[in-house]
Amino acid sequence: MRRSRILGTGSYLPERVITNHDLEKLVDTNDEWISSRTGIRERRQVAPDQACSDLALAAALKAIADAGIEASDIGMVVIGTVSGDMPFPSTAVLVARDLGLKCCAFDLSAACSGFMHAMAMADNAIRVGMCDYALVIGAEALTTIVNWQDRGTCILFGDGAGAAILGAAPVGSEQGIGPIHLHSDGSLAEALCIPAGGSRTELTPELLEQKKNKVHMTGNVIFKHATRNLASVAQEALESAGWTADDVDHVIAHQANLRILDACLKRCGMSSEKLFVNLDRYGNTSAASLPIALDEARKSGRLKAGDKLLFLALGGGIVWSGATCTL
Repeated sequence: MRRSRILGTGSYLPERVITNHDLEKLVDTNDEWISSRTGIRERRQVAPDQACSDLALAAALKAIADAGIEASDIGMVVIGTVSGDMPFPSTAVLVARDLGLKCCAFDLSAACSGFMHAMAMADNAIRVGMCDYALVIGAEALTTIVNWQDRGTCILFGDGAGAAILGAAPVGSEQGIGPIHLHSDGSLAEALCIPAGGSRTELTPELLEQKKNKVHMTGNVIFKHATRNLASVAQEALESAGWTADDVDHVIAHQANLRILDACLKRCGMSSEKLFVNLDRYGNTSAASLPIALDEARKSGRLKAGDKLLFLALGGGIVWSGATCTL
């Protein structure tokens, strides 16, 4: 069975910057408190005329150009997002339309692990010959679904998109994506969610007033489980690839909280110097954060052919994931 590899990447961030000092005017917080506890100093926000699909399309066009293929070569478009343009159709269908495609296109809702889950679907499709090239995107317009009066969440999230083109690796090559490990624990579903607006709880004027259509989070619960689960799936991914912690050249992880990531690497016996960080500039962009980090790490020259990468992500559900990849 063939395996897939990453042929190209792209990312897009909206122009508007919201700093920690800007948030001081909205809620009871300050720059020192936010940066010391999360590592975030600023984040991006979509323009009034921008939606999730606009961010996704911009990142996709860059990834297609970087891979050196034509859009018409793409046989699958998969987007990880929780902030799509509308409940349905999928944001992926809209992006495929704008690319002139009528291929398989769908969204995955896996919160901050959305890109990893989407990559797993595309990877499997390439492995079995369903398509030769797949476009995988993580895209979020999270600032449209946060409560700007809740200092526990509004300080964390930002908007953006990252994309990757996957294609078949040469037969016998060490290049490619290793097994992708996906997990969930639904007992913690209410710890990070949007409580109302679905078929379980219909929105009413009272619930809208209470901002129940916005992101709610019990931060201490997420923090407690994130460190342990990320470290566990990291070990799982390394073992399945036959790697040790020393074999890893770079860790490309979901950018949520520096303290979580540092604690995870410490448990795995890895130096924090292996971790690529852009959390300080973009905040938590959920499904978009890992592919944005991957693209920036590649474009900065930090990554080179043959490097061994460890991908890690965890988000609401809760869901978490890990995988290895050789460039």
